[in-house]
Amino acid sequence: MHTFPRTLLATALVLAGGLAHADDWFVRVGPAHVEPKSNNGSLAGGALRVDIDSNTQLGLILGYHFTPNIAVELLAATPFSHTVSLNGARAVDFKHLPPTLSLQYYFAPDGQVNPFVGLGVNYTWTYSERETGPVAGASVGLGNSWGLAAQAGLVFKLSDRWDVVAEARWIDIDADVKLDGAKIGTANVDPLVYGLYLGYRF
Repeated sequence: MHTFPRTLLATALVLAGGLAHADDWFVRVGPAHVEPKSNNGSLAGGALRVDIDSNTQLGLILGYHFTPNIAVELLAATPFSHTVSLNGARAVDFKHLPPTLSLQYYFAPDGQVNPFVGLGVNYTWTYSERETGPVAGASVGLGNSWGLAAQAGLVFKLSDRWDVVAEARWIDIDADVKLDGAKIGTANVDPLVYGLYLGYRF
């Protein structure tokens, strides 16, 4: 499963390969907050209500400008940790990595404030499931998923190379849930991800 994040990174590098000029590349680092939607679905034919809590980790973005207006970026992060509650009772702790590759459009590349939007694809890899409470002693598995991602944000130019970037993105994440190997439903995570980053162009 580790190959998927590497594949997304390789894709981004291939797209940009051979085209690099000064200031075309950018990196951004800062807190990324994942806020799953308020109702994450139900399992076992509606008998179990699913709720997933939020988490904040360190986000890292690597990107490349094909033109001043058009760029591609890869979002990565330190592993997010979440708790799944079933009917209000803590049931499963898990971690996930959500690498996201996006194509972006920047509206005002010469301005002090540069709005942008993006559309891309996300791969969410879940791991380290730990059962407790109502499912203690059972084996719960959360499936990995592919989904669309959309974003909007603002770049605040500090200097010729430094920026502050505020953004929000929506990611389509639907994870199959298995109990002792049998599928019992799908968790609809579909989070909003809020980021505040310090950016550097090179």
